[in-house]
Amino acid sequence: MITPPRKRLILVTGSTKSGKSEWAETLAHQSAQPVIYVATAAQPQNDPEWQTRISRHQQRRPSTWSTLHVPVDLATTLLIQPTDVCVLIDSLGSWLTNVLEQEPSQWDLTCQNLLQTLEQAQCQVIVVGEETGWGVVPAYPLGRLFRDRLGTLVRQIAAIADQVYLVSAGYALNLKALGTYVPPIEPVQTPESLDSNRA
Repeated sequence: MITPPRKRLILVTGSTKSGKSEWAETLAHQSAQPVIYVATAAQPQNDPEWQTRISRHQQRRPSTWSTLHVPVDLATTLLIQPTDVCVLIDSLGSWLTNVLEQEPSQWDLTCQNLLQTLEQAQCQVIVVGEETGWGVVPAYPLGRLFRDRLGTLVRQIAAIADQVYLVSAGYALNLKALGTYVPPIEPVQTPESLDSNRA
């Protein structure tokens, strides 16, 4: 019997309290490999509510899982993992919060490095991402920057992932199986825009 190829890169996305982390953890269990949980959230000691959220996640994880706290350098962390493990990254939004102040050029390099590493990683990787653009437009610039950067990164990872799940109201949908890929469309170059680019 031919063994089907293992899904190396899986993206799980959804809104707050949708069940996305639980579904990602379920997929990690199903991998039947040692699991390395990569926690990206900062751990401020003066925020009891945030500490409660972190504790809730910790209590769900089996004691056999290893945990790494990686607030910034995801790419390097992925490169040094052995091939026979499942790495669960939770989450992109928390990681972005830690690097949000990067200038556009630096952010572009950070994204390119992460995307290349995800494609090259020899271990199985499950990435949890947040859907943040389904509500009102944030009233302040930093909120809009966060929303736009996260939405773009989630879309870029989805394009290279073997499986993509959208979790809503506790139900997971396999978008690679059910959806149609929408390629990004570059803005049309007009003579006016070309002139402005040369200026």
